[in-house]
Amino acid sequence: MMPVTRIKEHMEVIGADGVHVGTVDHVDGTRIKLTKKDSGEGSHRGHHHYISTALVAEVEGNKVRLSANADVAVMFEEESSGK
Repeated sequence: MMPVTRIKEHMEVIGADGVHVGTVDHVDGTRIKLTKKDSGEGSHRGHHHYISTALVAEVEGNKVRLSANADVAVMFEEESSGK
C-alpha cells in the first residue's frame, strides 16, 4: 500500500488507464477528498467526492494513479454535500 503522506493537495487523480478521475482537495483519513470542480453534472454537481486510498496503486510526480480504470473507480466514489 502506498503511503498516503505522499498524496498532496492539487495532485491529479487518474485511473489505471490514464483517464482523469479528479483533483485532490486533501486526504481525509483513508479517503482522498476530490475538489468540487470535478464533481460531475446533475445531482452530483457541487458535491465533494471521496475515493478510498486502498485504490491507490502509485504516486508518481504530481499524479495519483489508481489500481482501477477511471470508469470503474468512479463507481467506488462516495459523495458528500458538506464542506
